Amino acid sequence: MTELLPARARIFVAGHRGLVGSAVARRLTADGHEVLARTRAELDLRDAAATAAYLRQARPDAVVLAAARVGGIMANSTYPVQFLEDNLLIQLSVIAGAHRAGVPRSLFLGSSCIYPKLAEQPIREEALLTGPLEPTNEAYALAKIAGIVQIQSYRRQYGASYISAMPTNLYGPGDNFDLETSHVLPALIRRFHEAERDGVPRLTLWGSGTPRREFLHVDDLAAACALLLNSYDGDDPVNVGCGEDLTIRALAETVRDVVGYRGTIAWDTGKPDGTPRKLLDTSRLRALGWHPRIPLRDGISAVYDHWRATAGSPAR
Repeated sequence: MTELLPARARIFVAGHRGLVGSAVARRLTADGHEVLARTRAELDLRDAAATAAYLRQARPDAVVLAAARVGGIMANSTYPVQFLEDNLLIQLSVIAGAHRAGVPRSLFLGSSCIYPKLAEQPIREEALLTGPLEPTNEAYALAKIAGIVQIQSYRRQYGASYISAMPTNLYGPGDNFDLETSHVLPALIRRFHEAERDGVPRLTLWGSGTPRREFLHVDDLAAACALLLNSYDGDDPVNVGCGEDLTIRALAETVRDVVGYRGTIAWDTGKPDGTPRKLLDTSRLRALGWHPRIPLRDGISAVYDHWRATAGSPAR
């Protein structure tokens, strides 16, 4: 297999402090590469001129675009303008800036929400743009779709060795536990933890609990990113998922058991469920030799312990 990166590459990870970017940076460093990074205070990635100037000066061998405005159903529904515009600005700035600086390799990280709400399961990469999106995160999804098209356009017009990957729902150390903006898994961890701490006998959760989702640990995603950077050079995006899903109800019960919550669970069916099912077909990635290594329950337990340790929450 032809390797597409130097043995000790200099790689700019945009969004290195986030859930995904920090995991990618850890993995690339462990693989012997030099990770380049800038904080938001040092470089606003929405500023195209500043971003292009930095990349021209740094001259990395590759760019990983993990920076994004992200959030759960509530955040996406409340702030669609920010989810659309901030992500478009970041993508246009970083991808175009990389090209202008002569960066030979780029990896854009999208999201599984790019696929139609009622896509055939498991979802193949070819399902993109074949049906309506889930309304609750349509603005974010459209921004990510634009990023894929931008990557493909640079490939077709300029022959750039730029690629994109579409991760499933992710979790891991450093996740966002803010109840107004977090995704479902960290939100569940925090809510069960606080309910147990405060002695709440009954915890009510959003929706019916019937939608099915898959969850991948960010360290498994980071391993996939390292592999793709070094061995994949195709037009099509590549799905990154674990290949197994479960209901939100089953997820909630797993989190309850990990946290040790002793109360009961109720469901508020007046709240939105989102897409009924979202399971990715990962055949393309697995054919390259990748497979996930971290079981969901083990991963949840580790994330809970990490959050309690770093947030100063009391031990269970």
